[in-house]
Amino acid sequence: MSAIGLDEFETGTVNAATGRAGFAYVENAIDAALGGQVAGVTTGPLNKEALRAAGISFPGHTEIFAEKTHAQRFCMMQYSSEVRCVFATTHVPYSEVPTLLTTERILDVLELGAQAMRRIRGDEPKIGVLGLNPHAGEHGLFGDEEERIIIPAIETARAKGFDVEGPIPPDTAFIPAKRRATDFFVCMYHDQGHIPLKALAFDNAVNTTLGLPIIRTSVDHGTALDIAGQGKAKPNSLFEAVKLALKFI
Repeated sequence: MSAIGLDEFETGTVNAATGRAGFAYVENAIDAALGGQVAGVTTGPLNKEALRAAGISFPGHTEIFAEKTHAQRFCMMQYSSEVRCVFATTHVPYSEVPTLLTTERILDVLELGAQAMRRIRGDEPKIGVLGLNPHAGEHGLFGDEEERIIIPAIETARAKGFDVEGPIPPDTAFIPAKRRATDFFVCMYHDQGHIPLKALAFDNAVNTTLGLPIIRTSVDHGTALDIAGQGKAKPNSLFEAVKLALKFI
């Protein structure tokens, strides 16, 4: 797929042509990494509406990289100096989250996060696993996902030798003392980890996809079409994404 012409889009608008071009650039980057032409890939943001307008059904980078590299298990990690999160579910409606959570999926995400932190920091991480429901279910009073799904994953992880705390009530998981004592958190859904991370480190956070046969990091923000072409966008997250990619190499 060739690059788009300058007459095919208007700066600051959602456009099918830019969706097609963005997807093509990502595909080319994946091919280059799989072929050994580059050591890793750092991506800018993709506009999900533009992808959909172009007839591309992927909800985001994570899913594109996973399918194109045939990853058997994968997850998103949001990384910053303030807090780090991995996600059992990401780009799905909240109504579907309980049905998508399994003990096996939570354990996979926990293990992928631990592998990544070992590569980055060189030691065994301290891991916090969040509950799904208010007060982490309060022993079944506010939902049974903790008892049925999350606690069995934690117990299995501990049996494998992981240093795990949980299930932690989501509303107290990210207080300063808990963040300092935890290398990364296992979150059950998208905003459970994205809200605290972006509140604490919006300009410097990095998104990376774990479980791939190639290195992939990304900025942790969207396309910000409302300020496109105005010279206002900050490059900090892109710089941090390149730095994180280098740590994996």
